Amino acid sequence: MKKIIALLLTLVMVFSLAACAKDNTATNAPADNTQAPTAKTEATVAPTAPVVVSDTQEPVTIKFSWWGGDTRHEATLKAVDKFMATYPNIKVETQYGAWTDWETNMATAFSTKTAPDVNQINWNWITSFSSDGSVFMDLKQFSDIIKLDAFDQSALDQCTLAGKLQGIPVSMTGRIFYWNKATFDKAGIATPTSLEELYAAGETFKTKLGDDYYPLGINEYDRVLLLVDYLESVYGKAWVVDNKLQYTKDEIKAGLEFIKSLEDKHVIPTIKTILGDGAASMDKNPKWIEGKYAGIFEWDSSASKFKTALADGGAGFMVGEYFKDFGKYQGGFSKVSLAFAITETTQHPKECAMLINFLLNEQAGVEIMAAERGIPLNKNALKICQDKGLLDPIVAEANGKVLSWVSFPLDPKFEAAELKNQPDGIYWDVMSGFSYGDYTVDEAAQTLIDGIASVYAD
Repeated sequence: MKKIIALLLTLVMVFSLAACAKDNTATNAPADNTQAPTAKTEATVAPTAPVVVSDTQEPVTIKFSWWGGDTRHEATLKAVDKFMATYPNIKVETQYGAWTDWETNMATAFSTKTAPDVNQINWNWITSFSSDGSVFMDLKQFSDIIKLDAFDQSALDQCTLAGKLQGIPVSMTGRIFYWNKATFDKAGIATPTSLEELYAAGETFKTKLGDDYYPLGINEYDRVLLLVDYLESVYGKAWVVDNKLQYTKDEIKAGLEFIKSLEDKHVIPTIKTILGDGAASMDKNPKWIEGKYAGIFEWDSSASKFKTALADGGAGFMVGEYFKDFGKYQGGFSKVSLAFAITETTQHPKECAMLINFLLNEQAGVEIMAAERGIPLNKNALKICQDKGLLDPIVAEANGKVLSWVSFPLDPKFEAAELKNQPDGIYWDVMSGFSYGDYTVDEAAQTLIDGIASVYAD
């Protein structure tokens, strides 16, 4: 029954988002390798990025796709308009929408060679869709257009596979707690800085604010990420190394029991409750918007959409702390957040490269995009944003905390579609089934182990 309910709700959400496109719809839109490098947020002095001059004025049209929240859409559309005004012979058609079902649509488009020319991609898509280099172009051949020396080589290496630089990394990201301080103030308590305080907040919310109020709102995939963070903090080892899960069944059961304890102590709502909210994503959830869910465990680069979604304008939205009482190690990971890639099927690769360079390196594009996709990795862009005061202080604070805390690598297959896709991926099935009581802790652990093994066996 839970899967039927989840599927029906997902279909409703997908149809409700079908109109989020400019010049094209997002429904057919083709739609985050090893250890991620530790990135620094301070910029070195770099020369002002020159505007690329096209050697042809012949009119061309290219297509550009991305997913994200409303603030990312607005900034990207504005930047695209500025690009077209700067290069009037290049028309950019855009396809964009929310994350729900985006990866599935992208997978279809890549396999049928109908993907747009320029695509925002997750870092692991290079492994998932172009492990042999057949889907994405080698961007090193456009080094005269895309200023590769403005990126740390270690970050470029994360987007290199099959001898090809298949994506240009935009930012580094990791998961961290964000809190809506206004709700905690309403409950008469401080935002939590430890697991002990988080447990106590669950009881306080229930008794002082009511059953509909929770300190933390997390879906199935969020629970897997929090479970991994917790286990790495306890046991001090990476989740997967050399295609092998590093955790025993008993260790994974301990992680699942931790997640269950959050439900039992009224820290997080059940999956049934979240599905009943009827929202496509947590930032669209009315209980987040109204402040009834007072916390999230999210990518540092996602702060803006959660803050702006709050009904009170997000005055109390703040970055949390990592919980030292999770364990004696610093759990969690960072990764290349997003990248831009050019498909091998494009007829206008140079113009596509010009668009990427404009968004990531040219001042006019950088000033518009700012930190909508995270703190820029590009040294020119970072310096521009710092000099102009364009960095969202919350995103900058969160990114700094992530990169100074996390210490473990992320395997690219961690985010494989068979594991991550909603609602049928292994992560979603295990966490939903466990929350509903369809799986015992032993069954949930074994299902997770078997699912991960099957993905890595391919």
